[in-house]
Amino acid sequence: MVAVPRASIDAVERSVHRLCTQAAESLPFHGWHHVGFVRTKAVEFAERNGSDAAVVETAALVHDVNYIVARNSSAAAGRRLRLEILAVAGVAKPVAGWIDRIVREAEMAVRHREISLEAQALSDADTLFKALPVTPVVLAHRYLAENGVSLRELAEKIVGEQQDVHDDGYYFYNPQAAATYTRWAAANLQLWQCIRESLDDPTVEQLLRAVS
Repeated sequence: MVAVPRASIDAVERSVHRLCTQAAESLPFHGWHHVGFVRTKAVEFAERNGSDAAVVETAALVHDVNYIVARNSSAAAGRRLRLEILAVAGVAKPVAGWIDRIVREAEMAVRHREISLEAQALSDADTLFKALPVTPVVLAHRYLAENGVSLRELAEKIVGEQQDVHDDGYYFYNPQAAATYTRWAAANLQLWQCIRESLDDPTVEQLLRAVS
């Protein structure tokens, strides 16, 4: 028996798309463009690691609804809305609970080496979005605006949450993803380390005040 029927996935997609459209102005970073990218890559990684692709796809669709609920929040903040969306779409309650656990398990701030295969697929997709070379250039300012954080706070968050995971060898769980994208991740982390260091220079701080 399929854990999440195609009709339910389609219903979840419609609900999340509607919510993202309604909240588009407040979701310049975690909007439908982000959900769509993570969904596509999560399914790809699920097919590679042998996990339940339908469950992973559904988890990807609802993984960031917390940003609709509360600005700059954790995945746990979206639990009630996430379960409501899944229930309305006809996802069985035990499966909905499983999906919610996958979402929280895959979150960068709390994930560890031994998370489930489904969470690994979701995590690799979401992590790849963070590591894309275009993200700091095209999207970082959107994250700042969406979450009301400073450049220093974002640099501290990225380096603080991601550096140890990278150094410990599970920035990406899938070996193919690691082989393909680790160079991007390393460059991205080095960039944010440099940004953090540059903000300690009073002249740089003065420059940012002048252009803000």
